Amino acid sequence: MSEAPVRVAVIVGSVREGRFGPVVADWLTGFAREHGGFDVDVVDLAEPDLPLVMPAFGTPPPATVVAEVAKVTPRLEAADAFVVVTPEYNHSYPASLKNAIDWHRAEWVAKPVAFVSYGGISGGLRAVEHLRAVFAELHAVTIRETVSFHGAHTRFGADGSPKDDGAAVAAKAMLGQLGWWARSLAEARAVRPYPG
Repeated sequence: MSEAPVRVAVIVGSVREGRFGPVVADWLTGFAREHGGFDVDVVDLAEPDLPLVMPAFGTPPPATVVAEVAKVTPRLEAADAFVVVTPEYNHSYPASLKNAIDWHRAEWVAKPVAFVSYGGISGGLRAVEHLRAVFAELHAVTIRETVSFHGAHTRFGADGSPKDDGAAVAAKAMLGQLGWWARSLAEARAVRPYPG
């Protein structure tokens, strides 16, 4: 008996001009599809215009804001799991990513989140450590295994694939854990509501 694929939203966190994130996300997306067991949706945060100013508590946002947020919300809601692709900016993650996270709450609850990071000497791992605390607050489960690219611009070939096999080994371990947690948490949510 084959299991239904895990619906995973791959979130491209950087919106900077000339960003490297889409190269990393494209590779990860292709790898996940080849790995099998995943139905991948790439949510590129450069596409919606999520506002930085949020309405006061209890005040509904204007229709224009609702329309922009609606470009992301149903896709996060439909996901069983997430992979966040993030660079490291100033020892942490980009504001665009935090903004997208903050516009949502219920969409993250009791779902697993994995990380693929890239950057200079740290490979974006400091951004990942900060994100773990944020997602813990949102009652999401972060995956232990990560994929990181140190000096990312030099680690990929012209075809958009990593130059060494280490990334594939790390991605396989990460996706294995992500699939396990996604299925386990989906089964738990189906049996009883999460109390958070």
